[in-house]
Amino acid sequence: MAILETIDLKKYYDDICAVEDATLSVRDGELMVLVGPSGSGKTTLLRMIAGLDYPTDGIIRIGDQIVNNLPPNQRRISMVFQSYALYPHMTVRKNIAFPLNNDNLSAQEVQQKVENAASLFNIERFLDRRPRQLSGGERQRVALARAIVREPDVFLLDEPLSNLDVALRSIARAELKQFQRKLGITTIFVTHDQVDAMSMGERIAVMSEGRIRQVGTPQELYNRPADTFVATFLGSPPMNLVEKDSCILGFHPEDFVPASLYPPGDDSVSFAFRVERTEYLGAKRVLYGTVQSISGSVEVTATLPAGDGGVGAGSTHEFTVPRHRLTFFNKHTQLRMEPTPFTHEGITI
Repeated sequence: MAILETIDLKKYYDDICAVEDATLSVRDGELMVLVGPSGSGKTTLLRMIAGLDYPTDGIIRIGDQIVNNLPPNQRRISMVFQSYALYPHMTVRKNIAFPLNNDNLSAQEVQQKVENAASLFNIERFLDRRPRQLSGGERQRVALARAIVREPDVFLLDEPLSNLDVALRSIARAELKQFQRKLGITTIFVTHDQVDAMSMGERIAVMSEGRIRQVGTPQELYNRPADTFVATFLGSPPMNLVEKDSCILGFHPEDFVPASLYPPGDDSVSFAFRVERTEYLGAKRVLYGTVQSISGSVEVTATLPAGDGGVGAGSTHEFTVPRHRLTFFNKHTQLRMEPTPFTHEGITI
C-alpha cells in the first residue's frame, strides 16, 4: 500500500518551473531515494511533501488524506536537513525533546521518549553534551533521533550525508539503512550522489530539470535506463553512448572488452578503441579513450581487471560489446528503444 503519493505535482516560482508533473508513489515502510544533479528539483519536491513549500498544482496524499493545505506540524512528517539544524546552545537531550514541546506531555513522558529515541541511535552517553562537542557522525545521529521522537509516518532526509568525509559517509550509509529497516518508517532520502542512491535505495527516482525521469530498483535503472540522462547519471564510470546510423548505442564500461576476451561476431559490435590514459584502482583498471561514431570521435571508458595487461595508453585496440549487453536509444527523443533492433553487418539499427 502506498503511504505517500504525489500526483502531477507542479511548483512555479514566477515563470520558472522548479517541479513539473511529479508523480511518485512510496510504499509503506519503503526507503525511496530521490537523486539528481543540483537544480533538478529534488529538494523542492521534498519541501512540498514536508509542507515547507506549497505546490502550484497537483496533489500530495499521505495515507488516505490530501495534505496540500496542511501546515507541517499536522502532516506527521519529520525532516532532517543537510546542516542537521541542531540548536547549539541546547544539550543533545533538549535538542531531541524540542519537537515534543507542544504535545502536552508530562516531563516523565518526554524523558522516556527522548531516551527511547537516543537508544535507537546509540547516543545515550551524549545526552548532556552540546552539538559542538560531537563529531559529524554523532551530530547526524542526534538529528535523526530528534526527527523520529514524535513517531512520524514519513521520514524525509535532505542530503544528510553530504557533510561527512568519504570514510564516515560509507559507514553512515550502512547505519542509516539499518536504522530505517529497524524503524520501518516510510522514508524519502534526497541526494545528488549516485553512490548513495545505488547503495541505499530500495527504489530510486531520478530527477532532472524538474521532472522525474525514471523510478525503479537500482538494478532496473542501471540495466534498463529510460533515457540517455539516466544512463549517464548512474554508474561509475557511467554508460558509454555512441551514435550509430539511426540510433545511439549504450554500453557499460565493464561490458566493453578486448576482442581477445569476446571475439567479434554476429552477436557483438566491435570498435577500434584508441586508449588515451589509464587509471589503476586496485582490483580494476579504467581505460579512457575514443572510438569513432557517425558524428566523429567520442570519448568512452572501459573497466578491466587490474591483472589484464597488454592494453596501454597511446595504442589502438579492437574492443567488442556483446549484443545482449547493448542498450539502444532513439537519436531524437533520447528514450530507450523497445524492442532493441540489431544486425551485425553495418549495424543496421
